[in-house]
Amino acid sequence: MMPVRSLGRAAPGRLLSKMASGIVIIDKPEDWTSMDVCAKLRGILKERRIGHGGTLDPMATGVLPVFVGSATKAVEFAEKGDKEYLAGLRLGLVTNTQDTTGEPLEARPVTVDRAALEAVLPRFTGPIEQVPPMFSAIKIKGQKLYELARKGQEVERRPRPVTIHALEVLEQAGGGDYLLRVRCSKGTYVRTLCHDIGQALGCGGCMSSLRRTMAAGFTLEQAVTLSQVQEQGAALLQPVDGLFAARPAYRIASPRLERFCRSGNPLPARGLGPGEYRVYGQDGTFLCLSRWADGYLTSIKNFFGS
Repeated sequence: MMPVRSLGRAAPGRLLSKMASGIVIIDKPEDWTSMDVCAKLRGILKERRIGHGGTLDPMATGVLPVFVGSATKAVEFAEKGDKEYLAGLRLGLVTNTQDTTGEPLEARPVTVDRAALEAVLPRFTGPIEQVPPMFSAIKIKGQKLYELARKGQEVERRPRPVTIHALEVLEQAGGGDYLLRVRCSKGTYVRTLCHDIGQALGCGGCMSSLRRTMAAGFTLEQAVTLSQVQEQGAALLQPVDGLFAARPAYRIASPRLERFCRSGNPLPARGLGPGEYRVYGQDGTFLCLSRWADGYLTSIKNFFGS
């Protein structure tokens, strides 16, 4: 048994030459859907297996983790994480989509100031419930809500629990326009948050812009444009174990134990603490994400092979 220590990431060149897979953090452009980005990357990278780690609406920009090749096995872990946004809040305007791309329903005078806005934000911080917007991909009785909304139909939606970890006003852009920083859990609708804040203030509100600054632990500083991927291709892919960088690393001590691990058996590992670990082979190849309990590392998801 080898002691736990941080191994960092596997060498990108070695991983890509073997598997041509990994993660690329795209700064999604405005007016593109998340699936548009994936389709573009399939053409650039000549790889069919591509998926993203958390949908962004077409009007939104910013961090979109995209998983390529065998790294698509990790998409489910990216989707579960917290996210952070810079959101434009426009008070005094209510639309059918809860953002400025929709049809105006009401325009009201804005008599509240920044202090009043900041005073109401604690009501939307912590565990809250949101009613999903009609213009969303949630299915009710097999039909997507946005399909019903486009037909002029509205159906009852049950509130859903989400958590707003941080919510603050960064600046006032003028009049009833503000820039908010929002750190939230999976499933949060930021445009619904803007709508609900406007309702609480009595003047209505909607989202005027949205830029995601963090998702799955990746930030804008790590993001690249589609043009950069067009120019540099697979060289921009990051190893998939970077998604799990917050977990401690464990390197297997012998070829016999590595074969044991690759066969799918629980790996004997003494002296570790309970929790999840990145497990590496003797040559530093990332093998799996595992959970330790009662003397054994049991695989949660394998990443070896194609």
